[in-house]
Amino acid sequence: MRPEELYLLDIIEAADSIREFLRGVDRERFMDDDQIGSSVLHKLMIIGEAASRLPVEFCARHPDMEWGDIVRFRNIIVHAYFSVRWPSVWTAATKDTPALRTKVADILAAEYPEVKLPESGS
Repeated sequence: MRPEELYLLDIIEAADSIREFLRGVDRERFMDDDQIGSSVLHKLMIIGEAASRLPVEFCARHPDMEWGDIVRFRNIIVHAYFSVRWPSVWTAATKDTPALRTKVADILAAEYPEVKLPESGS
């Protein structure tokens, strides 16, 4: 089993990719651009998969994080793709993911200070 800090880094890296994919992109363009939408959706799936692999004990130590919601969103992406609501994907990508990145970076800094975080590049 991979160490939990690697799953947390996966979340950080996917969030950073989403930020880059959406740099200069407004909601209208996002809704009209299949390539951008698919890229963002793939990274959201990675975030959900990483969250699903975090140990139960770890998630219990961080009850303020919405791990279950993140995993459920991933399950919709993977298993019920035709039920994906693109406005929800936009919100997840532009509001939820940046906040999640910040929280995960804080956890890594507090619990794994030896792990080097990628630059946030805002």
